Amino acid sequence: MTAESVTPPPRLPLDWIAASLRRERTRAGLSLSELAKRAGIAKSTLSQLEAASGNPSMETIWALAVALGVPFSALVEPPAPAVRVIRAGEGPAVYSEQSSYLATLLSASPPGARRDIYTVALEPGTVRDSDPHIPGTVEHIVVSVGRVQAGPRGESVELGPGDYMAYRGDVPHAYEALKPGTKFVLIMQHV
Repeated sequence: MTAESVTPPPRLPLDWIAASLRRERTRAGLSLSELAKRAGIAKSTLSQLEAASGNPSMETIWALAVALGVPFSALVEPPAPAVRVIRAGEGPAVYSEQSSYLATLLSASPPGARRDIYTVALEPGTVRDSDPHIPGTVEHIVVSVGRVQAGPRGESVELGPGDYMAYRGDVPHAYEALKPGTKFVLIMQHV
């Protein structure tokens, strides 16, 4: 393979980096001036990055991550979708060589997360409207039997056996059974 045959990957969208920088700087309670000083970059450079302009190098982003006390990935990771669905049979699967066992990763637990796990039985005919939970709550659903329409208002999704869904639980949301005997596992993650 020659140097000419290697195509550089596309640059990260600046709006991802800008939003991440603003979020992490606000979370850390730092002013533009203070963060720029800690990272050893010009305040104007940081201001441009937060405005989604400029051309940040890896070194600049790395310096900002260190100054903010966050992993590099926290500043360059794409925004998570508001609703994430993994259909039955999809997702990263790991097979056992020693038994008939298949594990599918649905959601890795973030550091410091607290989770409450519930089994839910729901029958058709009524909608369970839920008010927002504490800020930062994320709900995870795995349907075991039946069909359910669930999720935030205006973004609900129909799910069947084996389907997985994650969505913000700190906004109004609802659950509605579409078949008798509907059951699912509900995991409430409080960060």
